[in-house]
Amino acid sequence: MVLALALAWKTVWPYIVGLVLVGLLGGITWWLRRTHLRTVAEHRAWQTEEETAARERSMAEVDAMTWQRFERYVAELCRRDGCTQVVVSGKSGDLGADVVGRMPDGRRLVIQCKHYAPHRTVPSGDMQKFLGTAKAEHAADVAVFVATCDFTRDAERLAVKHEIVAMHRNLLGAWVRGSTLESLIPLNGAGDGRRRPRSPRDGRSATTRPAADRRPQSPPGPGNHRPR
Repeated sequence: MVLALALAWKTVWPYIVGLVLVGLLGGITWWLRRTHLRTVAEHRAWQTEEETAARERSMAEVDAMTWQRFERYVAELCRRDGCTQVVVSGKSGDLGADVVGRMPDGRRLVIQCKHYAPHRTVPSGDMQKFLGTAKAEHAADVAVFVATCDFTRDAERLAVKHEIVAMHRNLLGAWVRGSTLESLIPLNGAGDGRRRPRSPRDGRSATTRPAADRRPQSPPGPGNHRPR
């Protein structure tokens, strides 16, 4: 009996040891993977908190600006991102064009700036005024409404419908922290400002929208391209 057990053990012990080692190796691998995932998750959470805190610190500086300084600061951000011919109006009666310039690819940029308290919202009336002048009066290829607060739902709907970029407080914070204007443009308001293919026949935008949704484009007035 003892001899039989000894012979059986001699035959199976390598398999038993192998199973034990595989189990230990699997347990160690599982522990290492779990530790790694937990470390990565903690790092990402910390990074997000740091980025949010840094953005808030930067936005606190923006909140402390006067509206005139804020307009000049927006112009500085445009120049930082490669925009050219950037001009600040800095006066009333500018018909919504607080900052004008050219995108790096040459498209005409028109920006409306609103330096409101963070708890306020930009109403649809302000958006209506801007969309009524940005393209008709200023021939904007890219029209951006920059605010230090959020927009009402109706204001954002107008932005989406008329291809105005509604740059609310969070997007402005990202811009302040180093994101480029070009990367932020498509994120809110569907106002990427890209030129659509033009029909050689009538110069209208060659889109697939139903004819009922297309609006005739009036030629720009004689004062639209005057140097500011």
